[in-house]
Formats: sequence, structure tokens, C-alpha cells
Amino acid sequence: MIHFIYILECSDKTLYIGCTNNLERRLEQHNNSKWGAHYTKIRRPVILKYSENFETLREARQREAEIKSWNRNKKIQLINKKE
Repeated sequence: MIHFIYILECSDKTLYIGCTNNLERRLEQHNNSKWGAHYTKIRRPVILKYSENFETLREARQREAEIKSWNRNKKIQLINKKE
């Protein structure tokens, strides 16, 4: 099973970092369902800005933690490398 980390840009321009095994479904949840994270529910709509995939949940969680520890500018640099 593939696992993803992702960065969302919220309507207030803040960034949200998460992890999932179904990126499409999770993005739908963040934007339209009660199962989205509280942080994104009050900042809808959200836009997927970046994602990476991993073979194991452990790898994905480690990368998620790494990116969450970065400052905003470093996260934006990562996003811009993929665009």
C-alpha cells in the first residue's frame, strides 16, 4: 500500500501537512466532509500544493514530522520545487 504526505494551502494562506493512504479521498474530506481535520474545516477551501509517496507508513510519518518541523519559508521552497 502506498502512503502519502501532503501539503495543503488553506483559504487563509496557512499550510497544513498531513499523511494518508488515499490522497484523493483525504482531500475530499478536508474540503467537504465532517471527517476533515478541524484545522482545515474552518479554513476551507483547501488546495493540494505538494505530495510525496512512500512504501511504508513509517517512512511517510517520518517525512511528515520532518516537514512539520520546518519554518514556512522552507515549506514554500519545497512546494515551489515541484511546480
